[in-house]
Amino acid sequence: MTQVSPKQPALRISSAAQALDVAQDLATRFRSGSAQRDHARELPFAELQLYFQSGLGGITVPRAHGGIAISSAELAEIFVILSAADGSVGQVPQNHFYALEVLRINGSEAQQQRLYAEVLAGVHLGNALAEFSSPAAHQRSTAITQQLEGLRLTGDKFYATGALFADRIPTLALADDGKEQLVFVPRHQAGVTVIDDWSGFGQRTTGSGSVQFRDVAIAAEDVVPFQTAFERPTTVGPFAQIMHAAVDQGIAREAFNDLLNFVRERARPWPDSGVTKASEDPLTLDRIGRLAARLSAGDALLAVAGEAVDIAQRETSAENVARASIEVAKARAWTTEVSLEASNLLFELGGSRASLREHHFDRHWRNARTHTLHDPVRWKYPAIGNFLLNDVLPPRRGTI
Repeated sequence: MTQVSPKQPALRISSAAQALDVAQDLATRFRSGSAQRDHARELPFAELQLYFQSGLGGITVPRAHGGIAISSAELAEIFVILSAADGSVGQVPQNHFYALEVLRINGSEAQQQRLYAEVLAGVHLGNALAEFSSPAAHQRSTAITQQLEGLRLTGDKFYATGALFADRIPTLALADDGKEQLVFVPRHQAGVTVIDDWSGFGQRTTGSGSVQFRDVAIAAEDVVPFQTAFERPTTVGPFAQIMHAAVDQGIAREAFNDLLNFVRERARPWPDSGVTKASEDPLTLDRIGRLAARLSAGDALLAVAGEAVDIAQRETSAENVARASIEVAKARAWTTEVSLEASNLLFELGGSRASLREHHFDRHWRNARTHTLHDPVRWKYPAIGNFLLNDVLPPRRGTI
C-alpha cells in the first residue's frame, strides 16, 4: 500500500463558517504579494502550503470520513474569495476537489478511508488529465499495463495544474480493458517527472506544465474507476465546473475593486465631461453601476448552481444531474463574460496607466482571458437552450 504524508500536518476545520473565515484570512495574506508573484512569475509554493495546512483541502470530505462536507455554494464562495486575492492560487485547488469528487462517487470504501485520511492530514492532490498527443481533448493515450512485476504507468500530460506543488498527482490513464482510470500517483514516485514549462500569458503561477510518466510502478489500491462516472448520471461534471465559474467571479471581483480605487484616487475626468473628478462623471457612474449589478448576478447564479449540485449529490438522477449541469453552465457562461468585462473596463476607465509597473492591473485581464478559455463558453449557451426548448439533457463530461 502506498501511503503519502503531507509536507506539514493540517489543522482541522469543523464548520462552513470557520472555513469561510480561514479563506478570508488566507486571502488577506495572498493578496499582498499577488501582483509581484504574477509579474516575476514567483511560484506560490509557500502560499499553497499555507492553504493545505489550514485545513481547507479537506472541507469536501464526507462527514462519515471526518470532514464537514461543505455545500457546493459555500465551496464556490471560498473559490471566489481566494481567486480575488490571487487568481492563480485560487485556481490550483480546483483539481484537488475534482479528484475528491471522483473518489466520493467511484472509490471503494477502503480507498475512501485511506485517501480521505491523507487529505484531512494535509495532502495536496494535483492533476495530470489533459494530453497533447490525443486527437480530441477527451481522449487519452497514457496507459496502465499489467506486467510481471505489477502495474506500470506510462504517458505524457500537459495543463497539469497543481502537479508541481502536489503530494499526489491524480492521473487519467487507460487500463488494459480500454476504460479510463484515475490513478492517485505519489508525486515523488520513481519515473515521475514534473516539468515547469507553463508559459501562458495569464494564470502565470498555476504551474500548469507537463508531467512525464516512465514505467511508473503504481499500486492497485491507488487506481479509482473514472470512466464509469460519466457512463451514469453523477455530479462530477457540474461540480468541476462550478469551481471554474467561481474562479472567474473572483477575478472579476478584484478587477472591479481595483477599478473603484483607481477611479477614486488616480483617474482624471474627460475634458468635456463638465466635472472636476472622474468619480463624478455620469458616464463612468453608469458603467460602474451596470457592472456592479452584473457582479451581483454572478453571485446569485453561483448560489443557485451550488444548490442544484447539492440536490444532485443527495438524489442522483438523470434529471437532477442535468439540471445541475445547466444551472452551473449558466453561472459559468455569465462569470466568463463578467470577468472579461470587469478587467476590460479597468483599462477603459483607467487608461494606459492602469498597466504601470506599480499596479500590474493588466494581470486581471490576462488571468480572465486565459482561464475563461478552459472550457469554451460558446458550447454552454446551446446546451442550455437545447435543454429548455427540447428537453435534451446535456452531455455527461467534465466540461459542462
